[in-house]
Amino acid sequence: QVQLAESGGGLVQPGGSLRLSCVASGITFSFYRMGWYRQAPGKERELVATVSSPVGSPEYGDSVKGRFTISRDNAKTVSLQMNSLKPEDTAVYYCKVRWRTFDYWGRGTQVTVSS
Repeated sequence: QVQLAESGGGLVQPGGSLRLSCVASGITFSFYRMGWYRQAPGKERELVATVSSPVGSPEYGDSVKGRFTISRDNAKTVSLQMNSLKPEDTAVYYCKVRWRTFDYWGRGTQVTVSS
């Protein structure tokens, strides 16, 4: 059973930085995509950034390009470095693994950008 554990959320001032991490367990397959989505109150869940395993180019949502960077720390861990945070980045951030047609989601971590 695939399980995803997110960490690193919190409260930060506009212009600040945060780093999120996601650790996957129970993965027995190869060639999957792993990354981050977010959902703000009253809005649909949207892509933040994803990257393929074992290798592949990252994909970013338009609203975070140039500010966020996704990295694969090891085979089962991805991190999201978020810089120049804005109030509109406030959301619950979810880790996701996609393998073939199957999606696995973490429980999410709250990121709040406010002064």
